[in-house]
Amino acid sequence: MRLLLDTHALIWWLEDSPHLGPVSRALIADADNDVLVSIVSLWEITIKWRVGKLAQSGSHFAELLDDQRIDLLPVTAEHIRALDTLAFHHGDPFDHLILAQAERERLMVVTSDRQMALYGVPCIEAAK
Repeated sequence: MRLLLDTHALIWWLEDSPHLGPVSRALIADADNDVLVSIVSLWEITIKWRVGKLAQSGSHFAELLDDQRIDLLPVTAEHIRALDTLAFHHGDPFDHLILAQAERERLMVVTSDRQMALYGVPCIEAAK
């Protein structure tokens, strides 16, 4: 299985948060699964850190990824093109790009955001 962690799922995984459910935790830990995080999530974390909403910066989380079996997914022109046809169910630009990446790369999104499932991209509830 190929998984793309959204920003909350990434934070919960790296902080060993009880918010991340046992099913999601097992899928992320399974060495047979490819686990990715969008560079967009690190950007979102940095923005939230700069305005005081998070205690750690995106670069802090990027360093933590070095010890994990999680790959960074860059943004490509193909991902940007996918935004042209993506539905508009909610206004979060970070989610939109993560969804476009998941769609083009055929990834399943691990997310706590129920609105992401409205886009037709396969999702796993992060709290499960």
